[in-house]
Amino acid sequence: MWDERYSTDDYAYGTTPNGFLADNVAALPKGRVLSLAEGEGRNAVFLATQGYAVTAVDASRVGLEKAGRLAEAHGVEIERLHADLAEFDPGEACWDGVVSIFCPLPSRLRKALHRKVVAALKPGGVFVLEAYTPAQLQHRTGGGSSADTMVTAAMLRDELAGLDFRHLRELEREVIEGTYHTGLGAVVQLIAVKPA
Repeated sequence: MWDERYSTDDYAYGTTPNGFLADNVAALPKGRVLSLAEGEGRNAVFLATQGYAVTAVDASRVGLEKAGRLAEAHGVEIERLHADLAEFDPGEACWDGVVSIFCPLPSRLRKALHRKVVAALKPGGVFVLEAYTPAQLQHRTGGGSSADTMVTAAMLRDELAGLDFRHLRELEREVIEGTYHTGLGAVVQLIAVKPA
């Protein structure tokens, strides 16, 4: 499905970064950042332009190829990893930051991935996330049709035990990101730190 979505010349979710990430990039310590479900590269390329060493992981080879072209157009380099997040091992205590922007995984896989994220962050490392909540089903402005791939603040508190929550909020905001995220969205936003 993702290869098909990304197989056009247009960028499905645009070429500019997610607004929450862009507004809060200073929360990420300088260093190595892992971007989950990066797709066509808009967030990874933005982070690279801000001086981060970025690894973009995605299940779509087509998306990652476009991410490489976007990086080249911006004069930056990103590492691209083709992997299924269900099997991906981000390692232990090796990332200064991890970013998850609209990563719609089934809840069972998401919970497992979030446990891995907690382990993969270095002490003092930061996790930045924006995702749709189940209330998004009423808006139909992106995020698919399954509540199981959406998440609430309460779920994140549980799934990310071991992190200190600096910012955790559910809200409605205009999400204008390419063709597939356009209009009022019900989202949850998180900035969490692994204790040093």
